[in-house]
Amino acid sequence: MTTDLVLGALDDAYKAKCPKKDLIHHSDRGSQYASADYRERLETYHMRASMSRKGNCYDNACIESFHSLLKKEFVYCARFKTKKQAYEEIYQYIEFFYNRKRIHGALGYISPVQFAARFKRKAA
Repeated sequence: MTTDLVLGALDDAYKAKCPKKDLIHHSDRGSQYASADYRERLETYHMRASMSRKGNCYDNACIESFHSLLKKEFVYCARFKTKKQAYEEIYQYIEFFYNRKRIHGALGYISPVQFAARFKRKAA
C-alpha cells in the first residue's frame, strides 16, 4: 500500500461525505498514514489524526472484522481477471450490498445506510 493509494482513498471519502471540521480520522500505524503528505492532507481537510497504539490489535478491531467479512463473503468466492475488475466488483459489493442491504447485528439488524438515516433524523 502506497501513500498515493491512501491519499486517493482519503480524497474520495472526503468528496463523498464532506465531513464537518474536527472529524477524528483513525488509522493503524502504517508508514503511509504517518507520512508528511498524508498528515498534511488531514490538516487541509481539518481532520484530527488518531493512530492505534503500537502492538494493540484491539484498537482496529472494527476494520479487521470488516476485512474478514469482506474476504469470506466476497473476495474468496470471486475470481478477478484484472485489478480494474477487482476494484469495480469490490466497490459494488461494499457500496450496494454491504452498506445498503446487508443487515448488521451491531446496528440493531439494519443496514449502515438505514442506521445513518436514523442517526441524522435524531440529530436534527
